[in-house]
Amino acid sequence: MTKILQRYVRHTQFVHHVQHQRYEQYERYAWAGCAVASLGLALVSDLEPHRVWGAVAGAGYAVAALLACGARSRPAARMVAVAGAAVVPLASLVTAGLGQLEVRVVERSGQLLLRNGSPYVADPAAVADFNPYLPGMALFGVLPGDARWWLGGVFVAALVAAGLHRAWLLACPLVALPLSVGGIDLPVVGLLCLGVVLAGQGRAGRAGLVLGAAAALKWTAWPALPVAAALIAVCGGGRPVLRYAAVALSTATAAVLPFALADPCGFYRNVIAFPLGLTGTASPAASPLPGYLLATYVTGGRVIALALLAVSALLIAVSLGVRPPRTARAAAARLALGLGLATALMPATRFGYLVCPLVLGALAYPRPQRGSTTATPAAPSRQAALV
Repeated sequence: MTKILQRYVRHTQFVHHVQHQRYEQYERYAWAGCAVASLGLALVSDLEPHRVWGAVAGAGYAVAALLACGARSRPAARMVAVAGAAVVPLASLVTAGLGQLEVRVVERSGQLLLRNGSPYVADPAAVADFNPYLPGMALFGVLPGDARWWLGGVFVAALVAAGLHRAWLLACPLVALPLSVGGIDLPVVGLLCLGVVLAGQGRAGRAGLVLGAAAALKWTAWPALPVAAALIAVCGGGRPVLRYAAVALSTATAAVLPFALADPCGFYRNVIAFPLGLTGTASPAASPLPGYLLATYVTGGRVIALALLAVSALLIAVSLGVRPPRTARAAAARLALGLGLATALMPATRFGYLVCPLVLGALAYPRPQRGSTTATPAAPSRQAALV
């Protein structure tokens, strides 16, 4: 039995080593592809922040691709990619006062919260008047300086706390672009990763606090609540689930309900009606994903898209009961699938929303490290349960 386990460990080490070598071999092509994509965005985009990001990030990715050709300079290539795609564009755009509309919306919501006690315009008319985010997001507008620093800071801190500190993730265009020009979804997905990890560790109260805070920022965080509950139920039983649910729901309710009751009309028009397309003002989120294409070009397409969205949500919910996730990685994969389907099927959607399934997918399927293995090998049946 000992010899079998030793062979299993050697085989695992060999597989991880080969996978790591293949990753490093193709890394330069990945940075070169990012350079081409970002420079293409700079040429075709009609948004100035996107053009600035594309030009600066394209240069950073190109330098990273050159450095990645040498084995010794690959760590430096990743740092250059992070600096060129995220840090330098963010500092440049903040200094120039350039950013997406969502940054001004968050900062204005913080000012309204301090002045009127509500982060919402009571009777919004133009697109810039609407604030589709939950009240917790206004806190980033209350803090001093550009909101992007705080949005990105919470995102990075949450990833580090979750053990997901990967240079390639910060340098990925789907993360680096929103980090530089907007970043509204980043703290949400960062808290989702941390909450799922805490749930997998059996820390029900802390998981409820983190996921409740995420649920106070944006509606996209709410699907994580039942996923984490299913994970905690499998790992810990009924009492931890009750503790988790009490903390999560009380945290989210305390952050949302007072503002919904104080200004119910403003809350409904901004947070519910506008994202669902029930106002006279159309949402600017219009990326050519299936839900948007159905709503735009097919008769009754909006109803079809919403029906497909409801069916996908129902299937994910059924899967939680039939085959609940047993590890944090499995829960992250289930949540990534659900948010990916939601992004694809929403009538008003944009490519930037894909940052949520991307980051959760990185948590679910981490890149194998050189020579990584466990100190004490598990039996094959136990190993299968960990995946």
